Amino acid sequence: MNDLRTSPFGRTGTAPGEVARNRVLRNTYWLLALSLIPTVLGAAIGVNTGLAQIMGGSPGITTVVFLVGAFGLMFAIEKNKHSSLGVVLLLAFTFFMGLMLSRMIGFVLGMANGATLIMTAFGGTAVVFGTMATLATTIKRDLSALGKWLFIGAVVILVAALANIFLQLPALMLTISVLAIVIFSAFMLVDLQRVVNGGETNYVSATLAIYLDIYNVFVNLLMLLGIFGGDRE
Repeated sequence: MNDLRTSPFGRTGTAPGEVARNRVLRNTYWLLALSLIPTVLGAAIGVNTGLAQIMGGSPGITTVVFLVGAFGLMFAIEKNKHSSLGVVLLLAFTFFMGLMLSRMIGFVLGMANGATLIMTAFGGTAVVFGTMATLATTIKRDLSALGKWLFIGAVVILVAALANIFLQLPALMLTISVLAIVIFSAFMLVDLQRVVNGGETNYVSATLAIYLDIYNVFVNLLMLLGIFGGDRE
């Protein structure tokens, strides 16, 4: 039974810091789940309106639009993270990311087993998230120091991905995808632990960071599944 006796920490014996930490974690998970709705909606619109084909025909322009739109919205989210506008901008960002994702979704759906591959990538990403969430609550060592090294790795991956738009090297693409899954899975662990330990006190910022981790793991896992497990019709 819950101990309802009054204590210096509150009526339930829970320290104020722990209450705030649990609130941030709960709100982060709720907003993260909500953010999947505009992502799916954006991807569906991109596929069904032909936007995915347009993006596929102009990879250079698509990359510029993606970088400007993504970084612009992320900057706006961080500037407004303490207000309800931050939540609105976050949902707009996830819708935009869904639109950008439609290019790959459309490509994979063109395969005979495309729907299966998408569900497999979704399931694999869910397993990664569940594993990292569990580790975040059980590992006692502070992993925040890994963040700067993971950030350097993410920058290297971004530069390599931009270069491969022009180089078109299959081996480099595979290497980038594998490294991206590893790096963003580790990022997910660090970001989740920061919320669990109370290092992140704003649930909008926390949701944005974890969403990006999940998005990148899913995209690169789907790419690998499409390459190695896709059946051409």
